[in-house]
Amino acid sequence: MNEPGIVTLNTENIGGEHICCAISDKKCANGVQLKKEWLQQRFQEGLRFKKLDVRQKVFIEYIPAEYAWCPVEAPGYIFINCFWVAGSYKGKGYGKKLLKECLEESGATNGAIAVTSRTKRPYLSDKSFFTYNGFEVCDQAPPYFELVVRKFKEDAPTPKFKQSVHEQKTDVAKGFQVLYTAQCPYTDHYVGELADCARERSIPVETRRIESAGEAQSAPTPYTSYSLFYNGHFITHEILTRSKFEKNIDGWIEKYGLPGAE
Repeated sequence: MNEPGIVTLNTENIGGEHICCAISDKKCANGVQLKKEWLQQRFQEGLRFKKLDVRQKVFIEYIPAEYAWCPVEAPGYIFINCFWVAGSYKGKGYGKKLLKECLEESGATNGAIAVTSRTKRPYLSDKSFFTYNGFEVCDQAPPYFELVVRKFKEDAPTPKFKQSVHEQKTDVAKGFQVLYTAQCPYTDHYVGELADCARERSIPVETRRIESAGEAQSAPTPYTSYSLFYNGHFITHEILTRSKFEKNIDGWIEKYGLPGAE
């Protein structure tokens, strides 16, 4: 049986290709379209989206760091936006194959970077995979984010998170705030569910979609695809279903006070 090849998305073929995430989730159809529009705009900035030629979540997405939708200082580096190998395709070398293509295309730069976490968490690439492939931690940000780098030039500047993610200051002090982008096709639907749930409980909520790399690069979180805050405190980067959000509301109120409590 022949091994599946790698497909590179571009402005010509994206209309007829799936983008891996939310393939079978009909609730996220609008989010998929928004993601495709987001990709179309990013292609001209050097974004690359490579996927295994299968109908599953096996892909890597990366872009020059100066255009990254993440608050990092990494001149001359490639930023890995998203890297996912799902289910039965794990452990077969496909992740290593996709990463190899990324690194080979990044060869004329200072290196490549990615956002991970101290321990394995949903929606973040596994740090152990990167470290196994020559990356090392170069910076950390609260509460659990880590930046990993693989340098191609010894004298290249060491990448770091911008100060905004260390301060984690938001401009909404009462109730919930969700910062998100169209980069992830799941956000459009589940942000709407969260907002409905908060309003049903009369808890203030603001949802704000980040619309530019400049805005993302000054965000109070490294994970601009989706980050939830409550009373100004970072809660999670994990995209929450309605049931999971409802399950945790009382715990957040107990920890951080009623909406707007000082």
